[in-house]
Amino acid sequence: MEKIDGIEESDVKSYSEKLAIIKKEIGKAVVGQHEVVDGLLTGLLCNGHVLIEGVPGIAKTLLIRSLSMSTGCTFSRIQFTVDLLPTDVTGITAYHEEKGFYVIKGPVFANFILADEINRSPPKTQSSLLEAMGEKQVTIGKNTYKLDEPFFVMATMNPIESAGTYSLPEAQLDRFLLKLFMGYPESKEEMDILKKNINLYKFSDFNLKTVIKPEEIVKMQSDVKKIYMSKKVEQYCVNIVDATRNPKKYKIKLGKYIEWGASPRASIGLFIASKARAFLHGKNFVIPDFVKEVAYSVLRHRIILNYEGLAEGIKTDDVIKEVLGKVPIQ
Repeated sequence: MEKIDGIEESDVKSYSEKLAIIKKEIGKAVVGQHEVVDGLLTGLLCNGHVLIEGVPGIAKTLLIRSLSMSTGCTFSRIQFTVDLLPTDVTGITAYHEEKGFYVIKGPVFANFILADEINRSPPKTQSSLLEAMGEKQVTIGKNTYKLDEPFFVMATMNPIESAGTYSLPEAQLDRFLLKLFMGYPESKEEMDILKKNINLYKFSDFNLKTVIKPEEIVKMQSDVKKIYMSKKVEQYCVNIVDATRNPKKYKIKLGKYIEWGASPRASIGLFIASKARAFLHGKNFVIPDFVKEVAYSVLRHRIILNYEGLAEGIKTDDVIKEVLGKVPIQ
């Protein structure tokens, strides 16, 4: 395997300053939601994808649109509905008498994809994104097409309504690097929203500037891998995941509610996401606190609770909190 060299802290700080400017630009349109913005940037830096759960009307669409504008990337929104077909996402092969057979590419051919209310479509349509998310390519008919880089999917789920929705298959949930919760704004923030919202202004009125080019994002994604992580921190990542599979070993009381622990993708997720978090902080090395920062968003959709846990109202975040409190940093 190719050896990955380190990266200078000065270079990371330079990147971190640009990312801070991106967050400032997003802040022109989106009030608050700083943790969610950091989560989106973490997912983007990891070359991963993000699932956001949140009630309607809290600026999920505006957030991803603002991110695409500030990074100079193309943006496409797919509204998932019960009658949406896989070809509506990927594209079709069509025929014209003069042209012959030709391909009409679907909305998935963009840098940033908003898969809005992804759980409103049946699993067959949901899975049409799997190839794109996992392999950065799309197959239409007999031909396979590479997607432009960076390619980033932000999917949303509405936690309120259950009628007319379909649970995401565990395999697809696992493809999302992070799962974020987007909650209500604070009262002070909501006062600002009254004066600055998409109902009063056009998107262009926010005057968002392009801070970086798509090629720079690809370079950042490559450099994130060069962030240093010691063997002790690597072992800490592995032990956190191991505690979700073998809770008795770590005396996790809520472990009795776990049906299935986190998959190996969780270990990989902690490994790369904590590097991205160090990148955001302007550091060229990972400390355990960075692992803790990303642990909830990496693990919450990868731990499956049993019926007893669901009946008791236990949340995966409760389990993660206990795990982080009991797994030692050696």
